[in-house]
Amino acid sequence: SSHTPPSIPTPSSTMATCCMTSGVALSARFAGKKVVARRSVPAATVRRGATVTAAAAAPATAARKFNFSAGPAMLPLDVLEECKEDMINYKGTGMSVMEMSHRGKDFMKIASEAEADLRELVGIPDNYKVLFLQGGASSQFAAIPMNLAPKGGVADFITTGAWGVKAIAEAKKYMDVNEAATSKASNFSTIPDASEWKLTPGAKFVHICSNETIGGVEFKDIPDTGDVPLVADMSSNYLSKPIDVKRFGLIYGGVQKNIGPAGMAIIIVREDLIGETNPVCPTMFDYKLMADNESMYNTPPCWTMYTSGLVFKKLLKMGGLEAVEKANQAKAKMLYDTIDGSDGYYVSPVDPKYRSLMNVPFTLGGGADLEKKFLKEADALGLESLKGHRSVGGARASIYNAMPVEGVQALVDFMTEFKASN
Repeated sequence: SSHTPPSIPTPSSTMATCCMTSGVALSARFAGKKVVARRSVPAATVRRGATVTAAAAAPATAARKFNFSAGPAMLPLDVLEECKEDMINYKGTGMSVMEMSHRGKDFMKIASEAEADLRELVGIPDNYKVLFLQGGASSQFAAIPMNLAPKGGVADFITTGAWGVKAIAEAKKYMDVNEAATSKASNFSTIPDASEWKLTPGAKFVHICSNETIGGVEFKDIPDTGDVPLVADMSSNYLSKPIDVKRFGLIYGGVQKNIGPAGMAIIIVREDLIGETNPVCPTMFDYKLMADNESMYNTPPCWTMYTSGLVFKKLLKMGGLEAVEKANQAKAKMLYDTIDGSDGYYVSPVDPKYRSLMNVPFTLGGGADLEKKFLKEADALGLESLKGHRSVGGARASIYNAMPVEGVQALVDFMTEFKASN
């Protein structure tokens, strides 16, 4: 990549730049509470059983929370500020992006720059099409088999979590499927070794979910599927690290976690795989038709395309996906080290080999009542949406690209203080 990052001296300085420092603060909600910037309270000074105060909060500059939601997720504050500036009158056009014609010169420029910047950021080869489509990733569960297997056949699925389960269920409506491997027996806490996969010779494609949002498991290497196209749902780790596009037949994902507002999916598909569809395929799911019309067969999700384009530009300026990955690794290490160093007070249910850099589920060894107290006090401090998915329980911290290091620091400080007082 032409955007190889410079040397990065420390995790803190890396993330101050790469994690899209947001000026986040938690002051407005803490009337009567002491707010201290990024300072842990020594365990010896905290009375066991006491309620943890706002000591882990960030500096008081604005009434914004640290949002650990699995999605929609945090967006970079400077991107939001630019959106605010452009909301009423985009670059002097006298119109908002939400008002202008998608076929007018101003929006056509936005759209073409977004695709060009994404291609540069990821390193997308010329023989791959980029599609910006409405409907999110879940719509692609149906669109993919209707485009890549127009006459049916068999596809192999590696099921490593809830989204893989949904993908295989939808594909069954349009073709035969083979669940070549699954980690269901472990409650989706690991990824089956590739040597155990029972792949189908001549399959139309092999499908994986590269990062399972709910279970917090992430593929660390790209599987080798030979001549069979590899299809990956990257919704929750899209643009969190470099992507070797040529190893895939198709990449897809919703944008509402690492890229932009909800309502759009980005598909990167090798052009020789499209051109024919299942006879029942809706027009709006025809990848070739959408590619030929540059994602504008109908009105596209204009505002989401515009916002996503701003994020692409930001990531390029930061040094590209290599720099982003380093920042994400450092943030995740902070959190996993806190969990692993708690002597079982906090527990990660995920196989360490496959721990996600984006979604970190954990439970409290003290049980459900303690977890409820933890979540209540975290919420009171502006640590938003930490409750784990009902199928896993406990807590889950989603620490996507736009989560600043200050947010992760505030969380680990709170976890340390909560442990000392409970």
